[in-house]
Amino acid sequence: MPQEIYLDNAATTRPHPAVVEAMREVMTVDYGNPSSLHRMGVEAERRIEGARAEIAALLGVNPREIVFTSGATEANNLAIRGVASAYRRKGKHLITTQIEHSSVIEPCRRLQEEGFEVTYLPVDRYGLVDPGSVAEAIGPETILVSVMAVNNEVGSIQPIEEIGKIVREAGRKLGRRILFHVDAVQALGKVPLSPNRAGIDLLSLSGHKIAGPKGVGALFIREGVRLTPLLYGGDQERGLRPGTENVPGIVGMGVAARLLGETQNAVVPRIRGLRARLLSFLRGHPRIQVNGPPDEQAAPHILSITAKGVLGEHLVHRLEVDGIYVSTGSACHSRRAEPSHVLLAMGLTREEALSTIRISFGYETTEEDVEVAGQAILQAVDELASLKIL
Repeated sequence: MPQEIYLDNAATTRPHPAVVEAMREVMTVDYGNPSSLHRMGVEAERRIEGARAEIAALLGVNPREIVFTSGATEANNLAIRGVASAYRRKGKHLITTQIEHSSVIEPCRRLQEEGFEVTYLPVDRYGLVDPGSVAEAIGPETILVSVMAVNNEVGSIQPIEEIGKIVREAGRKLGRRILFHVDAVQALGKVPLSPNRAGIDLLSLSGHKIAGPKGVGALFIREGVRLTPLLYGGDQERGLRPGTENVPGIVGMGVAARLLGETQNAVVPRIRGLRARLLSFLRGHPRIQVNGPPDEQAAPHILSITAKGVLGEHLVHRLEVDGIYVSTGSACHSRRAEPSHVLLAMGLTREEALSTIRISFGYETTEEDVEVAGQAILQAVDELASLKIL
C-alpha cells in the first residue's frame, strides 16, 4: 500500500483525537437528553453550554449569540431564508456573489421564485469581489448582503471588513438596518475574522472543517437580529433550531474550537509555508496554471491548479493510485460532470474548469507529504497529458 497523503482538508478534516475522546465520553457517560430535568439532562445541557462558550470565545462574541445547527448548509439557509421571511416587509432585495457555496446560492434562487430580487455580484479573475460593486448594488429594498469570507474552491479572501463598513453606512443613509451575513466555513482559524470588528450580523460555521465532527455547525446571530425558523416543533436553541440537540457533535465542535484557538498562531504559518513549498514545485510546469489571488490574498490552506490538457477527475484518480487524495472542487458537487460555477465566474473556460483540482492542507499535513505530492502531481500530469484523452 502506498503512503496515504490526505490533501482534501477543505472537503473535510480528520477529527482531532481529543474531539473523538470527548464525543465518546458524551455518548457513553453524559448521554442524557439536555431537555430533561434530572441530573443526566442537566449535565448534557452543561456540556452544550460549554461548547457554546468555546465557539463564542474563538469569535470574540457573546455565547448567547451562538445557535447550533446540523452544519453550515443549515446555518446558511437559516440565515438567508430566516432574514427574508422576518424582514420582507422592509424590502425584498438580497445581494450575494456569483462564487458562493451552493447552500447560499440555492436558497437565494428559491427566494427569487417566491418574488424576491437577488443581485449576484461578479468577481475578477482572482475570485475577488469589488467592494464598490456592493455599494452600487444596495438599494432601498435591500435587506441582506451575503458574502463568503474565503472561497472554498480557490481560497480567495474577500474584503469582509470593507464590505461590512459599506453595508453599515448604506443602512445609515437609508435610515434602517441592512443585515450582513458571512459564510465563514473556510475562514475559521485560517484567516483573522472578527464579527464585531467587521460588522457581521450573521456568520455560518461548520464543525468538520476544523478537525471536529460532521453533522454539526453553528450560526452566530447578533443580538437584536430577528430570524424566522426553518423548522418548528420545540424551543431548543432559542426556538430557531428545534429538536433534541446533537450533544456529542456539539461537544466535539466545542473541543475543536478550543484547540483551534490554542494552536492557530503556530499552525497557520506552517500551513502557509507548505502551500508555498508545493507552489514552488508546480509553478514552472508548462501545463499547470495556478488559480486564485496573489499569495497575500489567498487562504493558507487552499490551492487550486488547472492542468491543461488533463481532466481534473482523471488527475484525482491517478493521484489516488499513489495514495494522494485531492479533489476537483467543492465536495458537495464533486460527482457532477458540470464545470465549477466559481471557476467560470473567474473567467476560466469550460475546458479549463474541468481540468482543475483543489489541494487543501490541514493540521496533520507534513513537509514530507508536500514533497511527495509535488513530485507525484508533476508526474501524473505528464502521464495523463501524453495519453491525450481530454
